[in-house]
Amino acid sequence: MATFSVPYVASNSDSWGPPEQDDANPNSPASLRFADLPYSPFGRSDRLGRAADFTSKGTDRRGNRGRYKQNDDEDDGEEAFQLVDTSKTSATKRFVTPASRRRQHTARLRQVNARRQQGVSSLAKETLTRGRGGAGGGPGGRGGRGGGGRGGGRGGGRGGRFNNNRVDRSPSVAVQADWVKVEELDLVKLTKQLVASTDVPTAEDVLWCGFLDPYNDGYDKITSRQPQPLKRMEHKEFYPVTTTDDPVLEKLAIDGIGQVFVTDAVLAHLMTCTRSVYPWDLVVQKLAGGILFIDKRDNSQLDYLTVHETSYQPPSPTDDGINSPERLGLEATMINQNFSQQILKKSGRKEMDLPNPFFDEDDADGMEPASVAFRYRKFALDAKTTLVCRTELHGLVKNSQYMTAFALNEYTPPNSTMSWRDKIDNQRGAVLANELKNNSFKLAKWTAQSLLAGAGQMKIGFFS
Repeated sequence: MATFSVPYVASNSDSWGPPEQDDANPNSPASLRFADLPYSPFGRSDRLGRAADFTSKGTDRRGNRGRYKQNDDEDDGEEAFQLVDTSKTSATKRFVTPASRRRQHTARLRQVNARRQQGVSSLAKETLTRGRGGAGGGPGGRGGRGGGGRGGGRGGGRGGRFNNNRVDRSPSVAVQADWVKVEELDLVKLTKQLVASTDVPTAEDVLWCGFLDPYNDGYDKITSRQPQPLKRMEHKEFYPVTTTDDPVLEKLAIDGIGQVFVTDAVLAHLMTCTRSVYPWDLVVQKLAGGILFIDKRDNSQLDYLTVHETSYQPPSPTDDGINSPERLGLEATMINQNFSQQILKKSGRKEMDLPNPFFDEDDADGMEPASVAFRYRKFALDAKTTLVCRTELHGLVKNSQYMTAFALNEYTPPNSTMSWRDKIDNQRGAVLANELKNNSFKLAKWTAQSLLAGAGQMKIGFFS
């Protein structure tokens, strides 16, 4: 007579999953099959495809309505058998008023934006190790907040329409397994805190270096019919010096002026980081006495501007031509530097208290420093913490008001019909609104830099 052996069934009353050892069951094996088996890694931005669609009402994946094919593994005699729906569908047209149509269109747009925000919110909750930063560093103690950025691009939308432009971006720095998570930051909550904050510290000037040239008012009258070509300022020298390489900040730290030292580019990046899409990382160096230097890495992308970073159709990272994100960023950076010097006059220069701390006349080789005033300012964050920031100003307006100057270069994505030359004269507000949407992070960062420097005006040039 055949016997039936009861198979082993794991029983665990304390937690989920099979227990490490089941002594109560005599059929339990000596060592569990799945003991110490690690979980498979996964990403938060991973999305599942469609397994089955029961709402398509007779439409298969190829769009054949009312036609179903048998499986190839079934009876060979029924391979050619097909079911055809011969019923006629009666479509009744209903009159919709224009006002109702507008309300329906507005409701659909709100649903699309809501889905898109949900997708962005799920990606915005990043940790310091996996997202915006993390404890890091290497030998010598140079470490700090490194890491990630957003791993995914834009998605969502109705019917997966925006998933075609979704890009999975890797972190800007390789996150090591032995790094320890210091703190987790929710960017959505951080945005609400920044908006609701009313305790803004007042700025106090510490030191002035460099010089400023006056602004040429003739550039305010340029139109698309009378454009001004961009000139290459080959004899001007620019200095994107990092925080730790700045001798003035080093001297101020020795004198005990503050506890946190940073440049305006890095600080403005932190102030507007909730708008960024590309991954980025920073380095925080802690010295004796608790002094912090917030800096960027060597050859970091923070030295270059971005183009259409927050657009629905950003530049493709797989494009190796002139429209790749790296080449567009290099072009935008060069245009921005040359524009800031071209719009200034040759006479009426205002010298600051100290010369440019990064210019060496012995190694000049016919070059001269660009018209930039380095304004070192300190902000009292609380009774025990003072932040010292190196800010930049680019010119003088009417010899009394400080200004900053930045440039926007036109980028036309595929299937776009908007041209600056056609609308810049009559619809300047529409062009600016479109750039605020496509370059939200870059414009917010420029605004933060101008506010930190105490500029009275911010000049923006458009280059096509």
